[in-house]
Amino acid sequence: MELRLLATFEKVAEVLSFTRAAAELGYAQSSVTAQVKALETSLGAGLFDRLGGRIRLTPAGERLLPYARRMAELAEEARTAVADGEAAGTITVGTMESLTTYRLPPLLEYVHHRHPGVRLSLRPTLGDATRQALRQGTYDLGFLMEAGTEHEGLESEVLAPEPLALVAAPGHPLAGRTGLTAADLTDTALVGTEPGCAYRDLFEAELAAGGAATPAFLEFGTIEASKRAVASGLGIALLPRITVQEELASGALVALGWEPPFTLFTQLAWRRGKRLPAHVRLFVEQARRLARE
Repeated sequence: MELRLLATFEKVAEVLSFTRAAAELGYAQSSVTAQVKALETSLGAGLFDRLGGRIRLTPAGERLLPYARRMAELAEEARTAVADGEAAGTITVGTMESLTTYRLPPLLEYVHHRHPGVRLSLRPTLGDATRQALRQGTYDLGFLMEAGTEHEGLESEVLAPEPLALVAAPGHPLAGRTGLTAADLTDTALVGTEPGCAYRDLFEAELAAGGAATPAFLEFGTIEASKRAVASGLGIALLPRITVQEELASGALVALGWEPPFTLFTQLAWRRGKRLPAHVRLFVEQARRLARE
């Protein structure tokens, strides 16, 4: 079996589309189809069922997929081992805006300057999408910010707790009050990131438990836009404290007297059983080191 054919099979199995696989691999669709047929011929088994415009793995394809992944990982590890000791390769990393902007720059700078042979591809996704991409092998690593630290099918390592702050404009009616409860917040305009963000979802659940039947959020696509909205008096927002440190220090925002009854942890995760190539292990080790500083 040729590694090239296995890599093409793995990509088609990942996206379940010959057209999309061809686009991502940079091949013509006819080439992808021919490579899969060649692999099926060499194995003497069909790997995909074709049902109208859709495809799915056959039982044989399901059995082959983990072997294809392991062989790709071993091939990458072999390339790294003979590359004069210099770490090299691409790492596809799922992450989220708050971590990319406020936590990861020292790590990215270190890898860029110390290991120029390592290429990072950062993919902005939230928790559920990141976990799914890790399980499917689309991402090599994923940063998560979650309350739970156990994830089905994944290995995860807690890097640090992630403090949160409920923030408002300085002139907000709740500014300066202490001992606020969830019930005190139910009639207040809310600014939030999109659903699926762990702290947004936990905050929404806490408000609902405090008496708000359906908490309504004014949703913004980014943390920066959310901070501007809060500073303009459009509502309050629960955000990672690291993302609002400058605004709290300057007085553009104030922290309200409410402490979240939940704790989030920044974590690094990868598919359980995945053999991490040397350049990926290097990235993981450096992430651990920076988290300890």
